[in-house]
Amino acid sequence: MTTDAIPSSGRPSRLSNSVVLNAGLAILAVFLGAVSLIMPSARGASLSDITTMLSTDPDLARLIVLEIRLPRVFLGLLVGATLGLCGAALQGLLRNPLAEPGLIGVSGGAALGSVIVFYFMLATGTSLAVPIGGIVGAFVSLVILYLLSGNRPSVSTLILAGVAINAFAGAMTSLTLNFAPNPYAALEIVFWLMGSLVDRSGDHVLLVLPFLVLGWGLIASTSRALDALSLGEDTAQSLGFDPFWVKARVILGTGLAVGASVSVTGVIGFVGLVIPHLLRPLTGYQPSRLLLPSALGGAVLLTAADIAVRLLSWQAELRIGVVTALIGAPFFLFLIIKTRRTSEL
Repeated sequence: MTTDAIPSSGRPSRLSNSVVLNAGLAILAVFLGAVSLIMPSARGASLSDITTMLSTDPDLARLIVLEIRLPRVFLGLLVGATLGLCGAALQGLLRNPLAEPGLIGVSGGAALGSVIVFYFMLATGTSLAVPIGGIVGAFVSLVILYLLSGNRPSVSTLILAGVAINAFAGAMTSLTLNFAPNPYAALEIVFWLMGSLVDRSGDHVLLVLPFLVLGWGLIASTSRALDALSLGEDTAQSLGFDPFWVKARVILGTGLAVGASVSVTGVIGFVGLVIPHLLRPLTGYQPSRLLLPSALGGAVLLTAADIAVRLLSWQAELRIGVVTALIGAPFFLFLIIKTRRTSEL
């Protein structure tokens, strides 16, 4: 039996709805990206300052826009899209509405790798040392996840292995903070862990982009399989999908994309949890149709959060991870209460 056996009723209307939803989110993402580009940071140059610089010092104006503002906008869009996409894929794979990209332990591993670079002061030579350390940490966590979960892991085994990796990475990060060589180093580590898009350059974008694209491609290749898995692993196998390879592609794609994102921006939570839930009713609860809207919605949410960060910052800039946590934590509690009430009915 082929994949065409999956029911296709209502596809024309659903397709048109998907096009409208995706187009609307894409336009909104571009608009917010443009707003973010012209909006100054807490103590940065305003749009009027840059306009003045174009006539007095065009090289400086070009430097501010191309080397400071534009990488920040690109990272906000790329990382937001990654978190939204990976959240939707993991929720479809694990059939768990509370799943999010940090569940498999890659975020904790990437954070630990970057913190180790901070701790041993390996970042003094180049600004890319920290993200490279984060990418290495993400790969190490993926290897450990594979070793812990075995060749053909069940969903529960994957979740437990991810929880174990997150717990160990968190403990090691706390140990590093405890033995930080000076309070300033500890403070810098804590600020980095809060998540931020500040002071990122085009080199950071170019470093993580190949990992993001590869991760996106692996996840996108599982879209039809995720639809089949929503009917159960036995049904998916009867439709021609091997659950093992579907899990492998989703986990590897999430590990590559999220690990690279965390390595550059620090830990930014709840985007991958909130966005799929908000958009799922608009996609007919079909996992394959949720992937692209979740990516676009994630880009919208993180870019909007970055704009909010600058609006709410006066003396020192608020960390974007704090803003997403303030949005996501109440939403997470709402989901728990809703899930409990549904189970009691």
